[in-house]
Amino acid sequence: MAADPTLPTTASTRNTPEPFPRSRRWQPVFAFWATQYKRTWQGNVVSRFLMPVMFLLAMGLGLGSLVDSSSGGVDGMPYLQYVVPGILAAQAMWVAMGESSYTVLGAIRWQMQYHAMLATPIGVADILIGHIGWVASQIALATGIFLAVGAGFGAWASWWVLLALPLTVLTGLAFTVPVFAFAATQENDAGFSIMFRFVMTPLFLFSGTFFPLDQLPAFLRPIAWVTPLWHGVDGNRDLAKGSPDWLHLLGHTAYLLLVVVVTGWLAYKAFRRRLVV
Repeated sequence: MAADPTLPTTASTRNTPEPFPRSRRWQPVFAFWATQYKRTWQGNVVSRFLMPVMFLLAMGLGLGSLVDSSSGGVDGMPYLQYVVPGILAAQAMWVAMGESSYTVLGAIRWQMQYHAMLATPIGVADILIGHIGWVASQIALATGIFLAVGAGFGAWASWWVLLALPLTVLTGLAFTVPVFAFAATQENDAGFSIMFRFVMTPLFLFSGTFFPLDQLPAFLRPIAWVTPLWHGVDGNRDLAKGSPDWLHLLGHTAYLLLVVVVTGWLAYKAFRRRLVV
């Protein structure tokens, strides 16, 4: 009930907070996950640095020296500069799927944080936007660190690679959102083992990360072309080599956005079925 303007304003009425605007109700969800992250950020950041260093040493320099000495690189590029943009996109997939699987199921079944949020004015869409936004920030952090580490190893041929940051985050979101939808349908974590083993691993190996797709059998190439990871790998490589085809990049971006939008609708439907009685 609105306060009577004829009555004097007391300390209690002055300190009463305004209702949280509907357009910003996702922000407390984001803040919740950020608060949890404060407990573990040191180890997380260290691992974010170690992963690109190990990949650059093993694949870029170790395997790369063999490839360069035997075939002179790939597509006219040193293997280090060829493979690292692909691994950059693949890392976004790993972070996305890791942050969107057990955490989401835990918030539904085990710790039930989503249920606590729904006991407030926060709605299902706010939960999705806030949590997906948090995962996007983690992908951006991992990507930024990888870009910096790669620069130290001479992995980038052009400053255009900086534009790989938003493209890589979008690639990660194209995995984040469908995994949110999938996690909301699970009763236990058995499905995640199947997902990591039979989805993430084949994509990592056969989406153009380590070798050109024309090395695959012809019938397998269209499968790779429809996967979000190939679009991220190909777009990152185009930017990193310093001669981007902007129309090509626009096509990659449009496809990834389409995946996010379509699977976002599926995730919303799955969350409503699971969380709203």
